[in-house]
Amino acid sequence: MKLKITSQNIYLLLISFVLLVAMLLFAFMALIPAGKEYRSMSMKSEKHARTLMQSQQRHDKILARLKALQDKNIEVFTAYENSFVPDQFIKANRHNFEDMKISRIERASDEMPFAVYEVNTSLKIASPRSFYNFLEEIQKSDWIIGVNFPISFKRDDDFILTSFTMKVYSLADKTEER
Repeated sequence: MKLKITSQNIYLLLISFVLLVAMLLFAFMALIPAGKEYRSMSMKSEKHARTLMQSQQRHDKILARLKALQDKNIEVFTAYENSFVPDQFIKANRHNFEDMKISRIERASDEMPFAVYEVNTSLKIASPRSFYNFLEEIQKSDWIIGVNFPISFKRDDDFILTSFTMKVYSLADKTEER
C-alpha cells in the first residue's frame, strides 16, 4: 500500500509544526519566567501579609490599651483641656482657705506647653482628716493641681493652722488667649 500524501497535508503538517515550535518558544521564553516571577512575588506578598497581620494585631492591642487608659483617666484629660482662670479658682475655693495668694510663674522656654500658677495658701482645720478631705476635693477639681511639700502644720488653740504651696497647670495657649 502506497501512502499518498497530498501537498495540502504537507502544508498542514508544516504549519502545525511551526505553530508547535512557536508555542514552545512562547512557553519557555515568556510563560515560565513570568511564572517564576509570579511565584517569587506571591511569596513576598504572603510575607508582607503576615507582617501586616502582626503589625495590625500589635496596633489593635496598643489601641485597646490606649482606650482603656483614656477611659480610666478621663478626668485628667478634661482637666488638661480646661484653662485656668485665677478668679474662678478663688471663687471655687474661697470657703477652704483663710489666705490665698496666686502668682504666675514665668515659663523657662516656649517648649513647655503649660502655664504654671503658684498658689500660696493657709487654712485652719479641725483635724488632719479634714485636710485629707480637702486634698481629695482638690484632686477632683477642674484643673491639674499639684500640692508641693513641705506642708506646715501648727497648733492654734482648737485648730491646726496649715500652710502649703500648690501649683496649678494649664495649657499656655488657652490661658494666654484670655
